[in-house]
Amino acid sequence: IILFLIKMSKSIKLFLSGFFLVSLFGLVSFLQVRAASTASVAATVTVQNISVTVTDGAVAFGTLANNASAGTNGADTQTATNNGNITEVLNIKGQNSTNWTLAATAGSDQYVLKFCTATCTTPPTNYTALTTNYQTLAASVATSGTQTFDLYITTPNPSTVYTQQSVDITVQATQ
Repeated sequence: IILFLIKMSKSIKLFLSGFFLVSLFGLVSFLQVRAASTASVAATVTVQNISVTVTDGAVAFGTLANNASAGTNGADTQTATNNGNITEVLNIKGQNSTNWTLAATAGSDQYVLKFCTATCTTPPTNYTALTTNYQTLAASVATSGTQTFDLYITTPNPSTVYTQQSVDITVQATQ
């Protein structure tokens, strides 16, 4: 073999030595350890909590005559608090009682219940009639923020029922 290599022409020797070097370089490159670089992203998430409470949460209008009105007028103001972790919209609605229907005006076994959020000292001025559908109490209440409100009731004209009626309201928190 050595004699064969000695007798080979110079151009073939150059070709073979070049081929050998390229092959060796390719093999070394292929076998090289490839280094990698990594980076991470710190990611967090918080599930939204939509929550509201109302304090003191109870209003006793007392015993009233037919077509009579009474209100909390600052004496028993209710406070809705955003207990969630996002800004909330607070809505409010009334309900029919067992024997009375919630209405815009007092009528036979129809009562009126209104709410007020500002300047509530001269009812029914600044009071809004409740319905059995939600309406806005406060459009934007920040986390731990509050919305106060007063209530004003007018009994039926006339009532055919003379037992205590539950005329509850519901405050709802939404996003």
